[in-house]
Amino acid sequence: MKSTADVVIVGGGVIGASLLFNLGRLGVTDTLLLEKDVLGSGSTGRSQAICRMHYSNPVTAIMAWESLGIFNNFKEVVGGESGFVETGYLVVVTAEDSVGLARNVSMQYGLGIDTMRVTAADLRDIAPMVSVSDDEFMAWEPKSGYADPYMVTTSYGARAKEMGAEISLRNPATAIEVEGGRVKAVVTAEGRVETPVAVVAAGPWSKQVLGNMGVDVPLVPVRHQVASLTRPVDKLPMHPTVGDIAQSFSFRPDGSALTMMGFGPEDEVDLETYNQGVDMDVMAEALGRLALRIPAMSDAYFRGGWSGLFTTTPDWHPILDAVPGIEGLYCAVGFSGHGFKLAPMIGVTMAELIVEGAAKSVDISPLRFSRFEEGDLMESSYRYRVLA
Repeated sequence: MKSTADVVIVGGGVIGASLLFNLGRLGVTDTLLLEKDVLGSGSTGRSQAICRMHYSNPVTAIMAWESLGIFNNFKEVVGGESGFVETGYLVVVTAEDSVGLARNVSMQYGLGIDTMRVTAADLRDIAPMVSVSDDEFMAWEPKSGYADPYMVTTSYGARAKEMGAEISLRNPATAIEVEGGRVKAVVTAEGRVETPVAVVAAGPWSKQVLGNMGVDVPLVPVRHQVASLTRPVDKLPMHPTVGDIAQSFSFRPDGSALTMMGFGPEDEVDLETYNQGVDMDVMAEALGRLALRIPAMSDAYFRGGWSGLFTTTPDWHPILDAVPGIEGLYCAVGFSGHGFKLAPMIGVTMAELIVEGAAKSVDISPLRFSRFEEGDLMESSYRYRVLA
């Protein structure tokens, strides 16, 4: 491992890998990424990896839209494969959220995002396998879908290494040294690396990393369950990805014969001891809701599952910023279930912030560190927080 670097990134998930690559694109290649396990082994590897643009705020909506373009053209833009599959994305809400849905679609359409409100009659052509009731309202994104978190993360890492970056696996950062109010070095299990810039992108472990430096950041890890279901392909060869706000869960196809379902409740847990499996009673109840939405899924059966972590902030939006009071310290944390779908543009904007002093591709100032202290929190049109 090198003993000096221009930038050291703490965390080898999709966020850290995207940033490593995008720093290289801006000419900063004397870089080091530290990962305590292997690339994508934390929240990234447990993601549903849904790529959708339906958000309540322009900053996240446009970042998701621009990220979708990168996922779609990953081989040309990055190199390697993203595994992106276009399925279309359907949002379903009840009457109490219909005004929020209309507002969101109008905002997104104004940004140039390919989205529209649809009716039950429209669904007969778009997604006839989906059942909706008269008091439900829908939005449709034809170009959305899902990608492969492992392929994306490792592709970013491989291209960054080709440009000169170093990735050190199974080598956790144990401390970030600060001298005279600025970053001096990052200490790891394998040694000390002098650097003027350190970026914390350690997912649910970021609170501990920053806390060891005296930086209090409002991050709370919550458990999110995912089930893999074998669907009856004779009756249901394919279906769209669905954000079912009406029933508080989501699902997407996973290849030609499986469906991946994400569900809650999202309860705060301990990082080291949380149940990484699924609660079968909760899963069975969610499967019942899925069968209401797609009746053919009543013949689906549980194949396996896991639980991952959403690292949430008070407004369920990330923090993308320099850390106030410590020169050279940056953070990309608190993704609250949004990280993967935004990762390409997070890498772009954070690299711009570090190298050029400001994010130019997208204004990320609404996601600044100080917004919680200022009381200027992001808002959501919905009670279902992960669709903030």
